[in-house]
Amino acid sequence: MRLPRRTLLAASALAATAPTAWAQGTDPRLAERGIGRPDAPVKVVEFFSLTCSHCAAFHRDTFPRVKKDLVETGAVRLIWRDFPLDQVALTAAAVARTLPADRYEGFISALLGSQDRWAFTRGDPFAELAKMAALAGMPKPQFDQVQADEALKRAILAERSIAEKEFSVQATPSFSFQGRRTVNQSGAMGFEKFAQLVQDVKPA
Repeated sequence: MRLPRRTLLAASALAATAPTAWAQGTDPRLAERGIGRPDAPVKVVEFFSLTCSHCAAFHRDTFPRVKKDLVETGAVRLIWRDFPLDQVALTAAAVARTLPADRYEGFISALLGSQDRWAFTRGDPFAELAKMAALAGMPKPQFDQVQADEALKRAILAERSIAEKEFSVQATPSFSFQGRRTVNQSGAMGFEKFAQLVQDVKPA
């Protein structure tokens, strides 16, 4: 899903005041989130938004086989990088990062698999997100604290700004396949194309 220019400009302005905790790794909530062996020969970074329907389609249609055939076999480490498209996605990303790290994958999977029930509800998406967070073990008072945590949100937006500059990310999902060389690719894709790009960058 491509970002509106207005959204990009607003995010850049907020990110300019981001704390240095992200870059220094001092806040555990900002630590890398991923699955697969740290020493896998290929690393794939996925830039995604929790309110992006294309990201949800990839997670539904392609991710299960990527996990089974490439991650669990040790061929790939998949790393998730937040690239929120809107305030709802930004809050969802903050909540996901505040949960214990071992609940991260399950929580984002639940969110991506139920966007119509929380992100695109006719009611209050933040209220629905709070319900999803409660199911993952985050009580409402903690959710309210995360929703009000502007420092964390600025740090997430700073990471998005880095992705725009270093990887030319302008749409979600986008992927960076990193091995003997780096190939950047935008858009949800089927397993065959994903696997071919992994093969293309795999060290000899």
